[in-house]
Amino acid sequence: MIDLAYDARDIVGESIIWSQDERALYWVDIVGRRIHRLEPAGGRHDLWPTPDFITSIGMRQDGGFIVGLRQEVFFWSPGDDFVPFSKPEPDLPDNRLNEGKVAPDGSYWVATMQTNLHPDGSPRAMDRRSGAIYRIDADGNVKKLTDNEFGISNTMAWTEDGRFLFADTAANEIYSFDYDAGSHTLTNRRTIAAGLERGLPDGSCLDAAGTLWNCRVAGGAAVANFDVDGSLRRLIDMPATWPTSCTFGGDDLSTLYVTSARFTMAPEHLKAHPLEGGLFALDAGVRGLAEPKFGRESA
Repeated sequence: MIDLAYDARDIVGESIIWSQDERALYWVDIVGRRIHRLEPAGGRHDLWPTPDFITSIGMRQDGGFIVGLRQEVFFWSPGDDFVPFSKPEPDLPDNRLNEGKVAPDGSYWVATMQTNLHPDGSPRAMDRRSGAIYRIDADGNVKKLTDNEFGISNTMAWTEDGRFLFADTAANEIYSFDYDAGSHTLTNRRTIAAGLERGLPDGSCLDAAGTLWNCRVAGGAAVANFDVDGSLRRLIDMPATWPTSCTFGGDDLSTLYVTSARFTMAPEHLKAHPLEGGLFALDAGVRGLAEPKFGRESA
């Protein structure tokens, strides 16, 4: 059974995380320029506006959050200003940040793409693959991990055996890299899943057993569960056609929460499918992993 956890009506809901300390979910609406907080048990919901497109959010060890806006990474706490921290691509003004996540070592990883948004949030055509992956340490030092070669950057997951999983939505492919945690390098990229005819790969999370849960955006209306070698284990049909990101939450991390989008959808479609852009909850039969926090151990 899949429940509507919150009728967010996000334009592009993304980057959902679970705060075990607060028993609360945080996620962003990229085009809506806002950050959500929801306590599922009691129903309390808070909302904060952002000064630009907000693309990702992660928790910090010393409190507050690290967030990606259009081209720059900031520190932020609810009710406070956005404090500039790091700008991964100062020389590529036509790119924007997209995916972003705190890695197990406490660093913050972000990936870029050619911007697909006009300043008013309307869609803008893309004509190149110019996205890359970056690692930002606790001092704000940026290391470029790949060439600028991806279309729409999505999915970040680090396996216990030293692999990094990543997706290019535009290519309909999920990749596995070898990751050296000592030198912070990505090598040996290979495609582990491609061409699945249920939408396109968007955000993902790992469960405690190490399998990948991947949201299938752009009409996929499903969350796909893959082994880390790319074998499809199962598909869960969703009541929203554009599921975008997911995380495990709840006291025992056994509830899978899924954000969604209503970007570019016609009024007639939204009238027939009013749950588009909502936040959903389901029991996937497995448990997830606690979210790491950004901090000094990454330096």
